[in-house]
Amino acid sequence: MALIVQKFGGSSVANATRVMHVAQTITDTYKAGNDVVVVVSAQGDTTDDLIEKANEINPKGSKREMDMLLTAGEQISIALLAMAIEKIGCPVVSLLGWQAGFHTDRAYGAARIESIKPERLQSELDKRKIVIVAGFQGINKADDLTTLGRGGSDTSAVALAAALHADLCQIYTDVTGVYTADPRKVSNAKKLTDITYDEMLELATLGAQVLNNRSVEMAKKYNVEIEVLSSMVKEPGTIVREVAKMEKMLIRGVTKDTDIARISVVGMKDVPGNAFKLFSSLAAKNINIDVILQSVGRDGTKDISFTCARANAEQAQELLEDLFSDEGAVVSSDTTVAKVSIVGAGMQSHSGTASKMFGALYEAGINIGMISTSEITVSVLIPKEDADKAVAAVHRAFFG
Repeated sequence: MALIVQKFGGSSVANATRVMHVAQTITDTYKAGNDVVVVVSAQGDTTDDLIEKANEINPKGSKREMDMLLTAGEQISIALLAMAIEKIGCPVVSLLGWQAGFHTDRAYGAARIESIKPERLQSELDKRKIVIVAGFQGINKADDLTTLGRGGSDTSAVALAAALHADLCQIYTDVTGVYTADPRKVSNAKKLTDITYDEMLELATLGAQVLNNRSVEMAKKYNVEIEVLSSMVKEPGTIVREVAKMEKMLIRGVTKDTDIARISVVGMKDVPGNAFKLFSSLAAKNINIDVILQSVGRDGTKDISFTCARANAEQAQELLEDLFSDEGAVVSSDTTVAKVSIVGAGMQSHSGTASKMFGALYEAGINIGMISTSEITVSVLIPKEDADKAVAAVHRAFFG
């Protein structure tokens, strides 16, 4: 007998038919002799619908009240799924995040899990019940409900798997595993049998929408083995773990991220401390930055460009204008860019990987704006309108 944590996203429980299908998947696992804990997201577009309702009332509603509102979505889905399992005839109980023991910090809308106290959950498992847990949520020291941010249900599932020392954490999605590119965009994308935590983390961070990057960080930290598989099709998925077979593949995937902006500060004084001033100010506002490019100083000035999430572009521009306008620096933002990346531990020991990528972009007539590299990643900034074409061209260069 094994302890298995299963997570189902909103599309998997979007309507009554899919809820019953998921209930059958869960009960099949349970009837095979396993203990089962299930983490569920809000149904379909429920979270987006709730955000829209909030904006109709008050577009500037507090983050605390938004969390009070958004946690309702998961409460609906766990109750409906529990009712479906009851109909099949298996013992089940649904628990909200705080009932399952999730304690978080006070960062409403993007809370971090501080601890999990799973005594209630464990007592229900001891009674041989299937436990359905609301993902994406917890409670803070003020006894306020909090949410973990977009994709937080993945993090909830991995955190529970770690706390309960589960044998496996299964993340059910609308694709059959992790692919070398988005199979909905690239027809010859190949499904991977397994992938390392580091590679999956890079893919998730760089735009692959299969797993939330925080969930992969947690899985690596606590050595939780994850299987990514389809809730619609019964076939083996992709295993995410510490060591993976390379399958003679130089790279493991090609991703794109179109939800970014490029911020440029042109003509700032070329003096010690200005770069620290710039990036520490952004960090203080919790604005994460990625690709950074600094020009060679000239005439006592230098230019710095970097990328951030598109949602943070306006705030970042206003902040830097306040900081550097007295120096005569000009701050601008560009939201018409995309980042295309290749990821793979195999490229560490192979020369010419970046050259092959750049050659594919050249042949496709795509101009490169910025370049960033690490041991297992090469990323380029290109016009957003070329993103899909770029992914296809680069994927073709490496996978045929």
